[in-house]
Amino acid sequence: MARRLVVAVLAAAVTVVTVMSSAAAETLSWQHVPVPAQVRPQAGLNEAVAFGPDRAWAVGADAVGREAPGFPLILRWDGTAWQRQSLPGIGWQGELLSIAATSPTAVWAVGRDSAGGAHLLRSDGGAWYESRSPRGVVLTKVVAGGGETWLIGSREGTQVLLRWDGRGWRDVPVPPGSVYGLHILAADDVWAAGASDSGAAVSHWNGQVWQQTIVDGFPRSAVSSVLAVSPTEVWAGGTAGFVGGPPGRPIPPLLVRFDGQAWSRVTVPTDFGSISSLAPTESGALAWVSVARSQKWGPPGSNPPFVPGPDFLAWNGESFTEYSEPSVPGEGDSWVLRLAPVPGTAKVWSVGRADGPEGTFAPRILRFG
Repeated sequence: MARRLVVAVLAAAVTVVTVMSSAAAETLSWQHVPVPAQVRPQAGLNEAVAFGPDRAWAVGADAVGREAPGFPLILRWDGTAWQRQSLPGIGWQGELLSIAATSPTAVWAVGRDSAGGAHLLRSDGGAWYESRSPRGVVLTKVVAGGGETWLIGSREGTQVLLRWDGRGWRDVPVPPGSVYGLHILAADDVWAAGASDSGAAVSHWNGQVWQQTIVDGFPRSAVSSVLAVSPTEVWAGGTAGFVGGPPGRPIPPLLVRFDGQAWSRVTVPTDFGSISSLAPTESGALAWVSVARSQKWGPPGSNPPFVPGPDFLAWNGESFTEYSEPSVPGEGDSWVLRLAPVPGTAKVWSVGRADGPEGTFAPRILRFG
């Protein structure tokens, strides 16, 4: 009798643990997080940066109509909700394109007004103010890492890279072709993702010169995100080029990996879409890959021929786990999925804009963990 009782108790304990584990597994999904009520529906977000569970920023534009240019928008996460930050003295129309920070008290954002003029904003963690933008440069992106802050832009139609030296912005040589993204480990250890006339290209800066490698030579291929884990592990993602195909056919995603000797293409569990962001773990290893407009081939004879694919791919060092973004009432899928990992945690943010009703768009914030 006693033995039966022990067995029953153990069986019940195993059942409870199994149920708790299953429940925990079910909670590990992407969740929709609402934007502040005062943000208009015709708003959109472009990028985010996080410095802990209670400190993150997201930038974009708060629109006033389908055709109007809108106004620059900055949201701040306080650990409980996203709040809109006031921008006193910043009255131009346009949007903020990118945000990055070397610390919670040194945050930068770049934007563009409705006339095409560049704007550079800076914050000490509290208020935001306009900083002097490099003269004659149209800014597209700000990137920080390794104590460094760099800008991507163009001057008179020619691409430029600029580095903050603590007092001003100094030009840095640019690799051949176009640069769309950077991963900065140190002033003399920078990886650039982009494209050249020969295809998708990844370049490495050693403080003196760029060494460029064509990672995919198919026409019109390009990479926009790069993540350097170590000298023998570097990832880059973007879109693969293609020739021909039926009208309206989407473009395949491109994910490549460097093992210290050569670059090779990595198979992802989706057929079409653009890899828009790579996010690391706390240790710097690859954790997440986001795929905007992800689609797969449907069953033979299906109409339409495509079905939705995974929006997020979690990498465990050997394989990917697929995740879809949650459905949001009255809205469609996201256009862009920009990832921002939360330091010290396994959480990660994704910001962008989604399809709204009747051809409109809406801001989108998602969180995992």
